[in-house]
Amino acid sequence: MSSDLNPVPASSITEWDDEADVVVVGYGIAGAAAAVEASATGADVLVVERTGGWGGAAAMAGGFIYLGGGTALQKACGFEDSVENMAAFLKVAMGPGADDKRIDDYCAGSVAHYDWLVSCGVPFKPVFWGEPGWEPPGDEGLMFTGGENAFPYNTIAAPAPRGHVPEMVGKVSGERSGGYMLMKPLVDTATAQGVRSVYDTEVQSLVTEADGRVVGIVARRYTDTVAIKARRGVVLASGSFAYSDEMVAQYAPRIAGRPAASIEQHDGRAIRMAQVLGADLAHMDATEVAFFCDPQQLVRGILVNGFGQRYIAEDTYPGRIGQQTLYYQDNTAYLIIDGDAMEEAMAATSATPFLRRPATWVCETVAELEAEIGLPAGVLQNTVAYYNEHAANGEDPLLHKKPQWLRPIGSPVGAIDLRGSTGGFTLGGLLTDLDARVLHVSGQPIPGLFAAGRSAAGLSAWGYASGVSLGDGSFYGRRAGRSAAQS
Repeated sequence: MSSDLNPVPASSITEWDDEADVVVVGYGIAGAAAAVEASATGADVLVVERTGGWGGAAAMAGGFIYLGGGTALQKACGFEDSVENMAAFLKVAMGPGADDKRIDDYCAGSVAHYDWLVSCGVPFKPVFWGEPGWEPPGDEGLMFTGGENAFPYNTIAAPAPRGHVPEMVGKVSGERSGGYMLMKPLVDTATAQGVRSVYDTEVQSLVTEADGRVVGIVARRYTDTVAIKARRGVVLASGSFAYSDEMVAQYAPRIAGRPAASIEQHDGRAIRMAQVLGADLAHMDATEVAFFCDPQQLVRGILVNGFGQRYIAEDTYPGRIGQQTLYYQDNTAYLIIDGDAMEEAMAATSATPFLRRPATWVCETVAELEAEIGLPAGVLQNTVAYYNEHAANGEDPLLHKKPQWLRPIGSPVGAIDLRGSTGGFTLGGLLTDLDARVLHVSGQPIPGLFAAGRSAAGLSAWGYASGVSLGDGSFYGRRAGRSAAQS
């Protein structure tokens, strides 16, 4: 990252190469939502994108948007939910340090936000997918994506699925999934409203007046340096710092070397540019950690750590399994599964069959398996015996896995070596208020500067649910666009 992140004085710019009321940096989900909302107020909007086209990380994503409180899609699929119920779940699931006011704000506006997405042309198919998985295998529109129906969350709030995924035509996981079907209608809406965009243009610095107000950007387009004036405000929406080795080492070292669900343009530059102006940060150590094993396998076995002990319910949100494994189990996990369960898992419908893993070891007895893996003598045998005894009665007194997935582990028995099967992306960023204004360390907004998406700290602190990034990115992207247009 270039060390010259210092703001450029507006007085030094003799000629602006372009200008708009609102300049949006980045054309992913937060930038697209900001552009639509700002242009809807009548503002002239210009989106500056460093790659050759719109989309960002959002277009590559599975496409979940975490929404609830009683959306039309939830109702069409037969589920009841309330704002209070959704907030009760998120206040626990988003981890220690989550901002209760932000969660209340997001939940209160969730139904209206769903309706806004639909009004922009985002399609949702009213079909619920109830199987374990990272995403639905087809174009089903609703799924549990945060372990809402797993212990202990099902004791805190009535479980309701809130993973809303746009209907997909010609789906290709990881290339053209629901995220693409979310982005395209938003970009089309922005374009129809007169939003302009420039590509292959990488922002280098913010431009400020003598009083500290942000009034534009300086960017590099191929070999040229261009100055773009923002008459009302600049919105930073250029993603996280997951691909900045320097920032990851500083703030979130445990995911160093294992980025996932991110793109290389997420280099944290926007965060750094705002920091130079005194911007405050939040939750910079928070990460989402993916677990690279098909949930259809996970639910049918038991996960044990390096001591041969279970540590998490296998039917909870797989991102939570990843986080627990990386941070609390030394990134060490083994899935213990018998032959029948393995065959069932291999035959199950899934959007992510490429995450299905063959058994690393197969033995006739648990004692032999324990020795093969190199676990402490007797511990895995005790773990499996205890699990089997209660599973036979449909119970899991230790971790409360749902009865439908409880079955004693038989013979032959195998283990899948899942050591190192995690990868993550960063969740922290610029501290903003509920109007998406970037806050100075003094607590005051930095005039003319707004942020949303993974450039900003959103709903997540030390927890996550799939769909939260596209959810708060689009929700507070809209706020950023509106606030900048009215600035």
